[in-house]
Amino acid sequence: MEDLIKKTANDLAASSKVVALTGAGVSVESGIPPFRGKGGLWEKIDPMEFAHIDAFMRNPAKVWNILIREMKDIVDKARPNDAHIGLARLEKLGILSSIITQNVDGLHQMAGNSDVIEFHGNFAWQKCLACERKIETFRVSLDEIPPRCSCGGILRPDCVFFGEMIPPEELMRSRKASYECDVMLVIGTSALVQPAAYMPVMAKESGAKVIEINPERTPLT
Repeated sequence: MEDLIKKTANDLAASSKVVALTGAGVSVESGIPPFRGKGGLWEKIDPMEFAHIDAFMRNPAKVWNILIREMKDIVDKARPNDAHIGLARLEKLGILSSIITQNVDGLHQMAGNSDVIEFHGNFAWQKCLACERKIETFRVSLDEIPPRCSCGGILRPDCVFFGEMIPPEELMRSRKASYECDVMLVIGTSALVQPAAYMPVMAKESGAKVIEINPERTPLT
């Protein structure tokens, strides 16, 4: 293990552009449970019933009460852990160029990272279905469910539901970062969900070293 750590440190020191791909595992120590796997949120609730855009449009109050309200409570309490802080330090040292994250908790930005590509949006914001205005989540009152914008439109998290596309700009930025990096850190992700799972493949095909930091084996291992 010590040799692997030294090799990783040497690879990072010798690199010109490092990109990190992060998943739910990075935020577990911050009190945010993963969605998939043992103990994940999808073991408790059916994602197709509560996390699909069709389910939200059909019954937004139900989704707010069962899923979104719980997520809000969890994310409100979460703070960056050592993994987030370590990645922020790498950026300050000029080693880490950017982060591609599948997380919606905003903890990378809270820790100090400035270039964060968010595949699935950010729960820190709610978006009006009618006027598309964005409102910070902490400003949203839950006295009425579903909460509404000042225009009367229903608010939804500014996150990607099942059945929705990854924002094109974020996808383009992530592909560019993966193609241009010479080292990619893959941290806390099972690398199963596309298109995020393809980013390490793209980096490797472009000649980058891919360094995986996970507690269990994944398809990348």
